Amino acid sequence: MTDRNTLEEFVRETVSTRVSLLCTDAYPAYNRLHFRFRHGVIDHANGQHVIGAIHTNTIEGFWSIIKRGVVGTFHKVSKKYLPLYVAEFQFRYNNRLNSDIFGTAIEGC
Repeated sequence: MTDRNTLEEFVRETVSTRVSLLCTDAYPAYNRLHFRFRHGVIDHANGQHVIGAIHTNTIEGFWSIIKRGVVGTFHKVSKKYLPLYVAEFQFRYNNRLNSDIFGTAIEGC
């Protein structure tokens, strides 16, 4: 299990301060996130899955897509390159409705 300090550091480094709502499960290490973000909590152990706009379905679906991509396409991913694979899937996910995703991908080249 990851401890509170590690999770808080990860969130501080990766989550934009412009986020309007940060949703997590009820893992106790997330308890202090409300000091920095508007924080909604879903407690799966108590049968909670959605409370209004608060849910973890989107991120769970995103990780499912990454796992299927790794197993089905790449077969194996090293720890060293995992951030690059995640970045690729993040780009794909964020541009899933973009009809010119290829053009967007090569814009910065």
